[in-house]
Amino acid sequence: MKKIFVLYALVLSIPLALGAAAAQADRFDALKKEMAKLEAEQQALVDTNKQLLTDISGLTSPVRIEEFARDTLMLDKKEPEEVLQIHIYGRRNGN
Repeated sequence: MKKIFVLYALVLSIPLALGAAAAQADRFDALKKEMAKLEAEQQALVDTNKQLLTDISGLTSPVRIEEFARDTLMLDKKEPEEVLQIHIYGRRNGN
């Protein structure tokens, strides 16, 4: 009787093990697809970040700022001798 029980347990455990292996393989494939999707998303974000940094570099260059001030804001660059500096001496910090 004991041998039959062991035989039945063995016969039933093989399909269960195969089913568990198949379920694990499906889960692995799903995780692998999700990982590939996340890696692609990360690469897209890295590329966008690089492009934004390039745009910032271009917009903050002295040439670009001068051009914007002249063309958009209608400001002229003044020579040092055209600038009047006012120095105020006296109390500081409310003293």
